[in-house]
Amino acid sequence: MSEEKKFYHWTDVTAEKVIREKGDKNEYTVAAGITPSGTVHIGNFREIITVDLVRRALEARGKKVRFIYSWDDYDVFRKVPKNMPKQEELKKELRKPIVDVFDPYGKDESYARHNQISVEEDVKKVGINPEFIYQSKEYRKCRYAKEIRHALKHSKEIRTILDKHREKPFPKDWLPVAVFSKKLDTDEVTNLRYDGEWGLSYDLEDGTTETIDFRKDGNVKLKWRTDWPMRWFIEKVDFEPGGKDHSTAGGSYDTGKEIIKLWNFTAPTYIMYDFINVKGGNGKMSSSKGDVVTLNDVLEVYEPEIVRYIFAGTRANREFAISFDVDVITTYEEFDRVERLFFDVETANEKKTAQAKAAYKLSAVKEIPKSMPYQPGFRHLTTVLQINQLDVDKTIGFFENELKNEFDKERLRTRAICVKNWLEKYAPEEFKFSVQEKCQVKVDEKIRLLLQKIAEKLIEKEWTDKELHEEIYILTRNAEIEPKEFFKIAYNVLINKNKGPRLASFILEIGREKVAELFKQV
Repeated sequence: MSEEKKFYHWTDVTAEKVIREKGDKNEYTVAAGITPSGTVHIGNFREIITVDLVRRALEARGKKVRFIYSWDDYDVFRKVPKNMPKQEELKKELRKPIVDVFDPYGKDESYARHNQISVEEDVKKVGINPEFIYQSKEYRKCRYAKEIRHALKHSKEIRTILDKHREKPFPKDWLPVAVFSKKLDTDEVTNLRYDGEWGLSYDLEDGTTETIDFRKDGNVKLKWRTDWPMRWFIEKVDFEPGGKDHSTAGGSYDTGKEIIKLWNFTAPTYIMYDFINVKGGNGKMSSSKGDVVTLNDVLEVYEPEIVRYIFAGTRANREFAISFDVDVITTYEEFDRVERLFFDVETANEKKTAQAKAAYKLSAVKEIPKSMPYQPGFRHLTTVLQINQLDVDKTIGFFENELKNEFDKERLRTRAICVKNWLEKYAPEEFKFSVQEKCQVKVDEKIRLLLQKIAEKLIEKEWTDKELHEEIYILTRNAEIEPKEFFKIAYNVLINKNKGPRLASFILEIGREKVAELFKQV
């Protein structure tokens, strides 16, 4: 049996790969990172959660794991995203380090910090707590001075590695560093020169020259393709994934694997993660274009556990779309089935069950309950919420007898809020309704008498869904009215629409007395 076949879930396969490639150690370092050049979107989040899922798979094997997340906030501000306010003012900040650009919202200490804060708060909601490293701080306190010197002394070798994948080779005097001038705080410098030890000189637009010692001056940084492998070495990274763009032949991981050898170190175990689309969106999201969906947007309609499940249940190298349309219901139903498989309430084949159980464990944000929790159906909640004018507390009251513990109560409230948000922002019109206070419909005598008869029956006794369904069919047949015709009129009386949820259960959820009153008004 091959290694792959022993482990049904992709995180287990990856964790085993890390241990095999990096040796069986007590502790591993896993890493992720991004440049906060714009709003950090759900596609960027895929890297964070991919690392967190592999972290959990390693911890399940008894390993200690350090999870670091690098904010590359010392990168240059190249482009103003379209969704940012104060476009003209921001254009004047181009070519500065992102950390030095002002916050256009006027809330935080910088542009970079504004984009970081929301991510740092939101990832906690889905059970992710990495150690954040701010690269602007590390570079400015000259933490990497020795590594910058090492890279500069190996400029020729680095250039040779990079040139193998370039149509036009770098010039002979190319250096693997960028500098931000002290005078202007931009990277617009020319004639960069290295003295062979700790000094760099460069010319400014005004004709002046600056000379710096990068042991004391923190205005030097390694360029991306050297910076990434250097930090693998510094942090002793064992695992770090990369997007499709970094994973191509000659991409930054490919060249990083070669450059890291200059530090006598090996590249981390690597997997490629694919892009995420939004159902109905325009393909790949882009921070620079500003057309993005954030983790917080997703959390408005998906429970934290289901957000985790969407990623845990999909191989990292598979492209997929996050839905905000009616497929939201399908995703909830899929997660609820996985939960039933986990608690052995439902069965499937060995592989599917193993995958479901692994994905469910990885989806947990808090402690997994001891027994099967109550599952309030998303579709059912759309009905109950709207009957209660989207009042979450009243809706929770409807399910009161089903809730066994705090977990059930908390889940119901979270799910009800998600359903409410979905109804208000994304649900198609056919899902929306409002129970009428007064009947708006005029009908012929035959239908009127049938509605009166059903109203009388409703208040006679407590009905089950099945009993009432059968009774309505008997009464419509006795009145020689087509059930299809009757249903259309009944929905119009109740919600002023031609269609609605299954009629018998819908009547009982609205309340027998209220429906009887509406039917009598016809």
